[in-house]
Amino acid sequence: MAELRYNPLIGDWVMIASHRQNRPQMPKDWCPFCPGEGKNVQDYDVLEYDNDFPALMLEPPMPDDVARGELFKTAPAAGKCEVILYSPKHTITLPELPLTHITKLVRLWQERFTALSREEKIKYVFLFENRGDVVGVTMPHPHGQIYGYSWVPLRVKRKLENSAAYFTKNGRCIYCDILKEEMADGRRIVFENSHFVGYLPFWTDYPYGISLQPKQHITNINDFTEDQTKSFAEALKYASGTLDALYNKPFPYMMCLYNAPVDGGDHGKHWHFHIEFFPPMRSDTKQKFNASSETGAWAACNPTAPEEKAAELREAYARFVKNAK
Repeated sequence: MAELRYNPLIGDWVMIASHRQNRPQMPKDWCPFCPGEGKNVQDYDVLEYDNDFPALMLEPPMPDDVARGELFKTAPAAGKCEVILYSPKHTITLPELPLTHITKLVRLWQERFTALSREEKIKYVFLFENRGDVVGVTMPHPHGQIYGYSWVPLRVKRKLENSAAYFTKNGRCIYCDILKEEMADGRRIVFENSHFVGYLPFWTDYPYGISLQPKQHITNINDFTEDQTKSFAEALKYASGTLDALYNKPFPYMMCLYNAPVDGGDHGKHWHFHIEFFPPMRSDTKQKFNASSETGAWAACNPTAPEEKAAELREAYARFVKNAK
């Protein structure tokens, strides 16, 4: 079964993808993402790989005959699910990759964002990485994913509405103003390079939830100049490496890249490209669970002080840069 079902209580779609239950837990001695294995090519640096168990498809099947009345609505699971392979090396991680290699990864993201943006059925292109067993990763080979949705998901929609309202009221980009205030305050800044800033937002609900944002007003990842692309690759290495340096081991996270929707709307003035990390740990051994309040009421609670955690992250960043190759 692969279809969309509409939740009228919150105004958003749910992907029903029961066929994904058949995804395998890979044996330790075999990986379909390594060169020469599975459906993969013989060799690559970075690679787009169509998801073998997609929740969304450009030519989806018709929904099952389960909808009824005005409230229970279904729709075809239109869209695209892609896997982005970071490296042919099975155990290497994002912060361990050379900057030249991460730059190749960014260029592949840019190419896929452009290609998926041209698909008429796709309205939002979401690039992300899930890392670590604690967030449900079944494939240890370094990779991220891209989902092309046929609608603008609710969290993105709320960001879009609020950034548009702020621009209408103030004539300025809310993301630009947030970064200006964060840099003026300074306590939550983790690092910066020539074009990007890594910081812990004033209202972060994750103890180590780093955000990455370009200093210049940039709407989408494919709007970068060559210099900005290289600077972005460096910022990715810094952010992921900083998290690993916290406790000197691979740190689990969900990394989400937020581009403007590709729904034909005019979002360029008020939408600002950014990345959010959602690391589901609040210490070396303690997980930050989204329990009843966070899940049932969407009432986030951060059990730590962002200013204190930002200081920890700055120290970890300094250690990472000192030891980075």
